Amino acid sequence: MIATKLHVEPGQRVLDIGCGWGGLALHLASEAQAQVTGVTLSTEQLSYAQARARDSGLTQQVRFELRDYRAVSGSFDRIVSVGMFEHVGVVRYDTFFRTIRHRLTEDGVALVHTIGRSGGPTVTDGWIRKYIFPGGYIPALSEVTASIKRSGLVITDIEILRLHYAETLRRWRERFEANRDTVRALYDERFCRMWEHYLVISEISFRRLGNVVFQIQLARRQDAVPLTRDYLLESIRRGESIWSRRSA
Repeated sequence: MIATKLHVEPGQRVLDIGCGWGGLALHLASEAQAQVTGVTLSTEQLSYAQARARDSGLTQQVRFELRDYRAVSGSFDRIVSVGMFEHVGVVRYDTFFRTIRHRLTEDGVALVHTIGRSGGPTVTDGWIRKYIFPGGYIPALSEVTASIKRSGLVITDIEILRLHYAETLRRWRERFEANRDTVRALYDERFCRMWEHYLVISEISFRRLGNVVFQIQLARRQDAVPLTRDYLLESIRRGESIWSRRSA
């Protein structure tokens, strides 16, 4: 879905801000034939992502760098960021979106995927801030769109995924519980209790407390993407067909 919203075409230059373990960058390279640059501030993620690129034979198409997104130079046809915006901080939202605008080509498209809240601005839970995501903050849509407006970017699509992440968290918790003894051997009982608590309260926050996921499609021009969302459904159908053939 993210690749479709980016409207990626073969050979296009893609910047993945906060590339994590490299999965999205490798997908865009292998499935969309894009040239992808992924940036991260984690040495562990960098090493792992680079190894995945080598193992996949995609080192000519994907480059991972230990770099702050603000230090990236050049221009890109597509820019994507998944699960990183929660760590930017409200005071840096303007910098984040202005950087995207400056790095994006005139007819480029960007997609920001972030956990968000359905209500107004608030504060980060103290336990989460101390033990899980120091400096993290889940934004309200009003905070994000105001900053986008100031950057000069155009919002071309917003989709709100409501209970999807609740189901993801439930499955993570089930898998964790099935492997709890293995995790305890790697770490300790305190870690296991902390992780269980994190997974449970996170799932509850999506089911009952208004947490959602925002996918915000951005561009510098109004006509950078198709005028209707039909192309998204067509892509899903193609993807389901491809997945069925691969599974068979």
